[in-house]
Amino acid sequence: MNSDSDLQIAGDLLEVPHLLQPAREHPVTVAEFAGLARTLAADRDQWAPLVRYDALSRWYHRLRTGPGYEVWLLSWVPGQSTDPHDHGGSSGVLTVLEGRLTERSRHGDRVLAPGAQRVLAPGHAHEVVNDALEPAVSLHIYYPGLTEMPTRPVAAVRASAPDLAAADGNAVPA
Repeated sequence: MNSDSDLQIAGDLLEVPHLLQPAREHPVTVAEFAGLARTLAADRDQWAPLVRYDALSRWYHRLRTGPGYEVWLLSWVPGQSTDPHDHGGSSGVLTVLEGRLTERSRHGDRVLAPGAQRVLAPGHAHEVVNDALEPAVSLHIYYPGLTEMPTRPVAAVRASAPDLAAADGNAVPA
């Protein structure tokens, strides 16, 4: 065993509380945003009473805002989907709370079950669909807050297509 390992030199950081950084009130890193999403997902009493299902369109509700970010709660009845889109200059964390969603991107299809998270870089083109037989609920965090959601050609989210330039679109969380 290497006698100069970080653990041997510094010790276990979890055993030395004064070396740990305090939790931030508002996240600023991808890991902290993913952690916020997991924390909110685990607090079912906070979000479950707010959920509504709309047979005509995806339902969404802004759950929280913070310095430069916003958190959205969405519901999806079977068959509901987004158009192919990206989130402009915003990064995102998508977390499935209930049901299953399928994310389609040029990297292929991903079925997202409860607890699944996707970190989305600015410009990541995808579409999301509930192709299951039961409703789904998801949580979306955007930093900076979502100001645009440009639609993309369908080919931009298919596995064999190159990433194409964005077209104009409206900002509705997805």
